[in-house]
Amino acid sequence: MSEALGRHKYAVGQVVQLQARPYEPAAKGAYTIVRQLPADNGEFAYRVKSSAEPHERMVRESQLKR
Repeated sequence: MSEALGRHKYAVGQVVQLQARPYEPAAKGAYTIVRQLPADNGEFAYRVKSSAEPHERMVRESQLKR
C-alpha cells in the first residue's frame, strides 16, 4: 500500500511544526521526526518528539508542516 503512495514527505531528524487537533493538546513549537511509520488508511505516519514534552507522539503526515 505505501508503495502506491510514493515516499514519506519528511525525513528522520527533520524539524517540523505540528498542527495539533483541537481535542489533542500538544506543545507548541518545533518537533523532530524520530521515525517514519507505514501508511495507515492511505496516509503516512511518523513518531515525533518535542523538547517541551517528555514523550513522543504518533502523528499523520497531514498534521505536519515545515
